[in-house]
Amino acid sequence: MDSVSGELLLVAVVEMAAGKSAGGQRYEDAVLGLLGRHGGTLERRLRGTDQAAEVHVIRFRARAGYESFMADPERLALREQAGDAAPTARVIEVRDV
Repeated sequence: MDSVSGELLLVAVVEMAAGKSAGGQRYEDAVLGLLGRHGGTLERRLRGTDQAAEVHVIRFRARAGYESFMADPERLALREQAGDAAPTARVIEVRDV
């Protein structure tokens, strides 16, 4: 649900591929660096103590920014390059209560 301002707030639960945590973290470092070009901001990045998962809190100025981030050719190329080290993510749209 968009807030009154049109912003979109997301929580991403990112699971690293088994035995590929370092590669998954490098991929996340790179793609999170692309957020700004789409009006996105990483508000929090938390990593599980076992290195197997991360949680990201991400805010976009508008839903269109999230959509353009997901379609960004550089992000897609980075995912392809990561191969079997690419993590999986569950993205949850949230709001402040």
